[in-house]
Amino acid sequence: MEIDLAILLFSALSFVGYGINSFFSKRMISEYERWGYASQRILLGSCQILGGLGLLLGLVLPFMLSLASFLLMCMMLTAVSVRFKLKEPVYKMLPALSYALLNLIIFYNSLDAF
Repeated sequence: MEIDLAILLFSALSFVGYGINSFFSKRMISEYERWGYASQRILLGSCQILGGLGLLLGLVLPFMLSLASFLLMCMMLTAVSVRFKLKEPVYKMLPALSYALLNLIIFYNSLDAF
């Protein structure tokens, strides 16, 4: 399996799973409350699921890959800024920062299709 495909699948499946957890996981529900986004939890979880599905759809529609990866990268950079604003330790920012970087790589590589 090509490394780009592995990164894409990892990111896509992670976002779909994380989005689903946003609906049902008590831990995730409390995290959204702590972050100050309890009222946007369903919207954000839906965006994560749609973003992950957009990455998968991007395997056949290059424009969708570019769009989904760019928007997921922006979402994760926002997540980093929220954690920074809450003065959380750096290790708690690393997952969001890692997903931002993965989606930057996907976005950058998707530009070759144009």
